[in-house]
Amino acid sequence: MTETEDTSSILLVRNLMAVGVPTCSLDTPVIDLARKMLDNDWEAVAVLESEQGHAVGVVSRAALIEAFAHGVREGISAEDIMKPGLPTVPPDIPLTAAAQIMLDLQVRAIYVTHHAGGIEYPAAWLTYTHLLRRLVGDPVEDLGIRAERELPMETFFKRRDEARKKAGLG
Repeated sequence: MTETEDTSSILLVRNLMAVGVPTCSLDTPVIDLARKMLDNDWEAVAVLESEQGHAVGVVSRAALIEAFAHGVREGISAEDIMKPGLPTVPPDIPLTAAAQIMLDLQVRAIYVTHHAGGIEYPAAWLTYTHLLRRLVGDPVEDLGIRAERELPMETFFKRRDEARKKAGLG
């Protein structure tokens, strides 16, 4: 970058990342996972080890195709086909750098994680689809740090009510 370049025009990961990451548990059946990925047009799904949300791996579309090629059978779960670890980037690097990292790692989704109490959980992600939308000039108001989101208390109440309903208390 030269001295005369305007650094404010450089888009960072935080400007395009989508907050809220598709996740599943270790025991999610591969068939259910494939259906969710198709229905929601997800590139990948972060695999969580526990209710607290500790990320332990990722299942990509490529992993599902590999499972298909090897004959998916009953009882195969996300844990069986996930790639351990989560490819991550910080939110304050340029999008072009994140794109190169994705190419280098051969992944179509990369994550921004949050660390709390020894737990690493995926908070946001950047995918090929996000980058391609930016490339063709699609509006990105629904992504990034300025996107409209549910208030934290609304999320809490919704999850609490769902847990109560599941436990037969509501």
